[in-house]
Amino acid sequence: MSRAFVNEDHAAAQASQPVERQISAQPNYVTASGLAQLQAQVAALQAQHSEQTALGEGADKQRQADIERDLRYFNQRLQTAQVVTPAICTEKVQIGSWVTFADEEDRQQRVQLVGEDQAHAASQLINWASPLGKALLGTQVGDEATWERPVGDQVIEVLQIEGDV
Repeated sequence: MSRAFVNEDHAAAQASQPVERQISAQPNYVTASGLAQLQAQVAALQAQHSEQTALGEGADKQRQADIERDLRYFNQRLQTAQVVTPAICTEKVQIGSWVTFADEEDRQQRVQLVGEDQAHAASQLINWASPLGKALLGTQVGDEATWERPVGDQVIEVLQIEGDV
């Protein structure tokens, strides 16, 4: 058999394997609700994997490979999760805190600092290690911080800090 055919077969096999999800190098801090979300995600993926496995030869091999990749990722995230103490202190911004801040034009935003896997900007859940999270972490009411953004730095002022409610 020509070596070209072997390489094509190998390339086709590799193409069907999903690209592994990258594990962040930052500490995997999570809130209690973030941990619950990780646990629910793993349980859902395990159920999906069982369903695919039960189909035997009729299983969608690509779907099964995607589920297995996601299971590896979320199991690893669950194993390395470091649950933070609920943010009850309202004197200093910490992971789990809800923070209201204003920009230079006095536009206000309210966000909660959460772990990486829990972050969802549309729900105002911001990764603590993102540029905004880093700017807010450790600040107090009245503090100004520089939010380093790709479109230019912006000075923001912390107006209110609330615990993880």
